[in-house]
Amino acid sequence: MKTDALRGENRAQSPWRWIPSLYFAQGLPYVAVMTISVIMYKRLGISNAEIAFYTSWLYLPWVIKPLWSPIVEVFSRRRAWIIAMQLLIGAFLASVALSLQADNFFKISLIFFWLMAFNSATHDIAADGFYILALDSHKQAWFVGVRSTFYRISMIVGQGILVMLAGFIESSTGPKPLTFEIFAEADMSRSEEITIFKAPDLPEVSASSEFSLLSLSDAKIATPIKKIPKEDFARILKEVKEFNGTKENVVLMQKSENKSLWSLRVKEPIEKFLEEKFSADKNKVLENKNFTGNCAVAFIGATAPPSDGGKSVMNIDFSRGDKSIRLIEGSRREFDSRNWRRPQAVLFQLDPNLKMDSSAVFIARAGNIRFAWSIVFVALSILFTFFFIYHIFALPVPELDKSGALRSPLELILGFIRPFLNFFKKENIIPAVAFILLFRLGESQLVKLSSPFLIDSIEKGGVGLSTGELGFAYGTVGVFLLTLGGIIGGMLAAKHGLKRWIWIMALAINAPDLVYVYMAYFQPENLAVVAALVGLEQLGYGFGFAGYMLFMVYYAGNSENKTSHYAIMTGLMALGMMIPGMWSGWLQQIIGYGNFFIWVCICTLPGFLAIFFLKIDPKFGMKKANIKP
Repeated sequence: MKTDALRGENRAQSPWRWIPSLYFAQGLPYVAVMTISVIMYKRLGISNAEIAFYTSWLYLPWVIKPLWSPIVEVFSRRRAWIIAMQLLIGAFLASVALSLQADNFFKISLIFFWLMAFNSATHDIAADGFYILALDSHKQAWFVGVRSTFYRISMIVGQGILVMLAGFIESSTGPKPLTFEIFAEADMSRSEEITIFKAPDLPEVSASSEFSLLSLSDAKIATPIKKIPKEDFARILKEVKEFNGTKENVVLMQKSENKSLWSLRVKEPIEKFLEEKFSADKNKVLENKNFTGNCAVAFIGATAPPSDGGKSVMNIDFSRGDKSIRLIEGSRREFDSRNWRRPQAVLFQLDPNLKMDSSAVFIARAGNIRFAWSIVFVALSILFTFFFIYHIFALPVPELDKSGALRSPLELILGFIRPFLNFFKKENIIPAVAFILLFRLGESQLVKLSSPFLIDSIEKGGVGLSTGELGFAYGTVGVFLLTLGGIIGGMLAAKHGLKRWIWIMALAINAPDLVYVYMAYFQPENLAVVAALVGLEQLGYGFGFAGYMLFMVYYAGNSENKTSHYAIMTGLMALGMMIPGMWSGWLQQIIGYGNFFIWVCICTLPGFLAIFFLKIDPKFGMKKANIKP
């Protein structure tokens, strides 16, 4: 009673004024750092290996946030920390928007994402602590569903609405799309000839005219159905790559004396083995002994430099027709004031097993992708400026929200160390830590490559969704079903207990990964089918993740340092996502999407094994638990 009385004016201020906005604001920067950044970098042409490696490092602030959580407690009020972090997050969002216009945008934007991640993790510490101090125990339990709901809504807004907004701006800032059709004909009079790579003469165009895409080839290109020597195809492919200035996406060839021992003895032998056994090279699929399918080359140019003096990105995607006709090289090109006069060579190849007349339609689109994503981050920055101003007035001022008494250096050190020592002395600690690290081993790799896979074109092994379609399938349908799965999981665990459902939850979070194996091998073109499959995987993930979070609440609750131990476990949870995610892109680029998603399914097995050794009270979960979103 005395504790509740000390909450002072907090009781007179409705939690509805600040809990929805606070937890909506808590979720947005996390989504921006961990999900929106992945989609954005993919659209900007960054490789899967670089995306997975560098964005996985952005997990680090959430991994190590228990290390500085005592600082938030000791220095100043949690309310002040929340408001200050929202102001800084808004500033870093604006900085990301500005950095995208720089030539070295990747490095600069990563720095701002890194700083934003530290501020977001600090905001999480302050917000969760403020929630406990500002509400009595009854309201804490009642509003846990509200905070979780608005956290999930922020994911829908971030992964769905904002991504769709970027897609709309991308498509609306570019010129009219260029459509051309490739015909494969069995009875062409030139059937004994092979395609010869020859660059066309560039037409005279005025630099003052409006930027648009220009076809330097016939709108309809016919090529005979026949097989050609692999050497001829390899020569043409090399010439096309050299003409386009394409950098091969392979391991850099360096002099042996400049290579590290790790590279010579570990990295390169592994890469060589994987390439030999599971190579993702699409050209190998089209090979048949010493011959492969015939090919054709088209050329696309620009009529003028981009009007704003920046860059316009052209992407060529499969639209409809026979997938036996593949786009091999030239699917992406950036036009700017320096290179707009130089055309882009686009190489197509026929499946060597193709025997009947066929055709396929491809569409080239160009838009200002950097501008589109800059607008998205400017909008987020404005939103956080609003949160900063609103919460100055909306957040209550609980009497319990006080800065801690400054202690001696020895007491501060012991305050940091003691919770960690107590945590690793807990009963059944090794199985518990193994479960936290391994339960999402497969998912930690899948989540890094799911968006790039859905965006990548058909010829690259992906599904070929546009940015807007990805926002709908993954960020709207997917997040809605993710939330629904979490609600169902929580309700069932509350009714029958966590122990009864833990195996079903483990199966639910892992088995649906098979839908990505299916999509990688069959590459469905129907958006409704893709959205349904993505939604199924997210529904299972939400259901299984509820059990994962409940276990951490259960294990942290069996100690006197509940808050610190829960923070340690969330740090381990982030570590379990960060490390596997770092090398997932490198692996995918070597073995391809199909083999990669099979590997993801294999990686789910250690999580099942860890459950055998867990000790869970059969009654835990039958009553309401205070679960963080």
